[in-house]
Amino acid sequence: MPFNSNFPYSESNSSYSDLLLDIDYGNVESILFYPRRREVDVLYKNGETAKIPILYNDQLILRKATESNLTLTINNSNRDMAIAESAVTFGLLLIFITGFLVILRGTSKIASKAFGFGKSRAKFFTIEEVETRFDDVAGVPEAAEELKEIIEFLKRPQKLLDLGATVPKGVLLIGPPGTGKTLLAKAIAGESGVPFISIAASEFVELFVGVGASRVRDLFQKASQKSPCIVFIDEIDSIGRQRGSGIGGGNDEREQTLNQLLTELDGFAENSGVIVLAATNRPDILDSALLRPGRFDRKIEVMLPDRNGRKKILSVHSLTKPLSSNVDLNFWAARTIGFSGAELENLLNESAIHCARSKSKEIKNEHIEDALEKITLGIRSSKLVNSNSKKLRAYNEVGRALVSSVRNGIKSIDKITLLPRIGSYTAVTLIAPDEEVLNSGLISKKHLLTKIEIALAGRAAETVVFGFREITQYAENDLKYATAIAKEMVTKYGFSLMGPVNNSQNDNEVFLGNSLLRNKSLIADKTAKQIDKEIMDISKKALNNSINIITNNRSLLDKLADILVIEETIDNKRFSEIVSTSLKV
Repeated sequence: MPFNSNFPYSESNSSYSDLLLDIDYGNVESILFYPRRREVDVLYKNGETAKIPILYNDQLILRKATESNLTLTINNSNRDMAIAESAVTFGLLLIFITGFLVILRGTSKIASKAFGFGKSRAKFFTIEEVETRFDDVAGVPEAAEELKEIIEFLKRPQKLLDLGATVPKGVLLIGPPGTGKTLLAKAIAGESGVPFISIAASEFVELFVGVGASRVRDLFQKASQKSPCIVFIDEIDSIGRQRGSGIGGGNDEREQTLNQLLTELDGFAENSGVIVLAATNRPDILDSALLRPGRFDRKIEVMLPDRNGRKKILSVHSLTKPLSSNVDLNFWAARTIGFSGAELENLLNESAIHCARSKSKEIKNEHIEDALEKITLGIRSSKLVNSNSKKLRAYNEVGRALVSSVRNGIKSIDKITLLPRIGSYTAVTLIAPDEEVLNSGLISKKHLLTKIEIALAGRAAETVVFGFREITQYAENDLKYATAIAKEMVTKYGFSLMGPVNNSQNDNEVFLGNSLLRNKSLIADKTAKQIDKEIMDISKKALNNSINIITNNRSLLDKLADILVIEETIDNKRFSEIVSTSLKV
């Protein structure tokens, strides 16, 4: 194609044949030849440029360019390719090195964990970090008094050493869950001003045998370095169970851990300044070697708080909550018989939640009432019952309340409600437990007979009102409860005509398989029949007593049942107003 200065050349309108003609006509200034790309860059004399595809290693273009004396430049790309290949190689090498370092780092972590597998996982608290004092642990004055000797030794050891006295190496805190055993241990460290090392006993035990023993050694080594200090082992029953118990003997890892703990307790030098505190709510399953003198030889029982203790606990937990001036903590302490410190804390916390739900700025009595009802009875269900069912339930619950009022006093009734709870279709009569029995731990025959009469009062009310042929299964759980009490009276406590004998069968086995190793039948058939007869006699007599009480108060029974069907709930104040003047004892 001949050169035309008015027609610009570009990549879009130039072809291989056009390039050959332009070379012949002298329109090309220079050619840049790329052997590997199969194209050339053409610079025309008019200043335009173009990229034109050619054949691989095109000799025709080279020959024509040489014949026409064009400026021909051949670009050898070997160097570019070498640079590109070097870059790719370097990139691959960098990726390989990075991956190797990542794998090496992960391996080092695994190795460090492996080497630290036998290290103790105890939490160490310095003197400044332990802020708990005995004032923060209200409701357990007896336990606090017992622990003052430990504090005296840690603060002024020479005073006891001069008298030749030694402090126990191990102190075992025993009590129900939530009574403040862990807080007591921290309070001892806080009062004495020594470091505190805390660990859960379950953290010693692992899948591999020997790890727990290694952790025990490491724990006591750290304790010796921090002397004087307190070592607290929570829930020690997880490693302190009786050895060789259950089917197959026992757990090797747990037993080796226990053996190491026993050895470390023996290994302490006299007055070394390290005191081991442990807590459990299952002292009955602990190994006897753990409790012998020289190890955990001092046992301090942390019991449920009494009324005064409950008031102090409520006072402590109410400091951070906006209580209304109408709230009387004495009243709520009386309403929470049998509550532990943790349960009292939860009560006030639930009260605060109910307060927020009602958009109130102060926690009032009704908020605490709702919280107590939720904790003791459960969440209220929206399911309603028909009138016939409500009437039957009302007579059952009122009958129970009347028998309890006759036997334990009118104030024993806390509340009667027909409102069902989630997971339960029954109504509820809240009866305050006997605080004297809870505190003393002593149970009289009269007290147990009264519990059976109250349990069977619902069946008694059905019998009086509807007749024996119309009774229902509503009292099923009450019958089971009453029978269990009667069985204990006959077989355990000697509260029957059989006399002072114990024929219990150890139904509550602590360790699985122990009963398989001995003959289950330890009672003669004749004795078993007599036991059954005594249980039936006690239950029948209790039912008749309840029927007599309800029959004597039939008008009061009907009145209360009618009120309960309409109002669905009768509180203690309303119950006292109705019953106080007309109850026949």
